[in-house]
Amino acid sequence: MLEIGDDTRIAKQVQFNQGEHTTLRVGDRTQIYRGGEFTGDITIGKDVFINRDCYVRPHVTIGDRVNIGPFVRLITDTHDIGPHERRAGAVRHDPIVVGAGSWIGASSTVLAGVTIGAGAIVAAGSIVTEDVPDDVLVAGVPARVVKRLKG
Repeated sequence: MLEIGDDTRIAKQVQFNQGEHTTLRVGDRTQIYRGGEFTGDITIGKDVFINRDCYVRPHVTIGDRVNIGPFVRLITDTHDIGPHERRAGAVRHDPIVVGAGSWIGASSTVLAGVTIGAGAIVAAGSIVTEDVPDDVLVAGVPARVVKRLKG
């Protein structure tokens, strides 16, 4: 099921992939630019801006007033560690939560199981492998706190 809020603008080239038993919600006054791909159960809050070519996998929650730069990837897919013969074991989707008012810079990747705190900034090109506290700037590969921001 696809639920689109009021005054929401979504480019024609955005692809929503939801099945019969999944729900994809997009809040009021949200904008999603061209080329995005959103798959599975996803909730996007109100007043969110998502730039072009954003890739979002199942079990992602994006809070209100979040800005997401171009080419950002929110990837919940991961694997259990398998035996010697095949290390990529059973697939699972560990949820990602993006806190209200946060900003994820261009070409950043957020990996499975990560929570981005409210009011946080992820610098462009970062790879986020661990939870990010509220009101900090993280940068790098892997992303690390580089600055505390006023709340």
